[in-house]
Amino acid sequence: MKVNVLFFGATADAVGKRRLDFAIDEDTPAQSVFERLIAEYPKLQGHKLLFSVNQEYAPGETVVRDGDELAIFSAVSGG
Repeated sequence: MKVNVLFFGATADAVGKRRLDFAIDEDTPAQSVFERLIAEYPKLQGHKLLFSVNQEYAPGETVVRDGDELAIFSAVSGG
């Protein structure tokens, strides 16, 4: 199974790309995918990261399925 992972802003810079297809096991929680991405791209560790599944913020226990979109981006603040 594969998910489409999108990177935005500083995360794209850390990974060196804006998009990749990432192989996962069936019924994998988003947090597990997130941890595997950090292990493969250690430059992500220096960022406070947020993620969404299919364009919605998602808690870590959200199950990611084949073909889902997982977006990874840095938390930002502003005023």
